[in-house]
Parts: sequence; structure tokens; C-alpha cells
Amino acid sequence: MEAVCEVRMNVENEVNLLVEEIRRLGAPGVDGKITVKFGVLFADDKCANLFEALVGTLRAAKRKKIIMYEGEMLLQGSHDNVDIVLLQD
Repeated sequence: MEAVCEVRMNVENEVNLLVEEIRRLGAPGVDGKITVKFGVLFADDKCANLFEALVGTLRAAKRKKIIMYEGEMLLQGSHDNVDIVLLQD
């Protein structure tokens, strides 16, 4: 049970770090919400060092309705131009 709580805390911590990185790398879109391209996040050196599994962290944040993007899973190269939108301030 303790391991499950530890994993949940790690996921929440990674999602919080992701929100900070989206704010750092993104810019307000036409709707005023912070938006960043997947390729920008993926190619960023700081993000590469912070996130062991960026795609997994993105999926967790999407499930929690913290971010939004088209599709289920993002892949480097083919999804580099997909917008990731921060839904919360």
C-alpha cells in the first residue's frame, strides 16, 4: 500500500513539474491559455533531464484534465506540431 501512495505522489510531482515547464516554454494562444508544441517540450534539455517518461507524464496530466491535446499518445517526430494546452492557471 505504501508503494502505491509513493507512486501516486511521484506522478503528482511530475505533473506539477510538467505544468511549470509548459508555462516556461509555452505562450498564450488565441484563447489566452498557455500552449506549447510537443516537439518543443520533447527537445528541451531541461525537460529531457526532468522527465524519465515525458509521454507518460503527459498522459497522466491529460487524464487529470490539467492539459489537453489531440490524440491518445504523442510520438516524437510525427506529433512534434501537436499543441499541448494548459487548462489550469
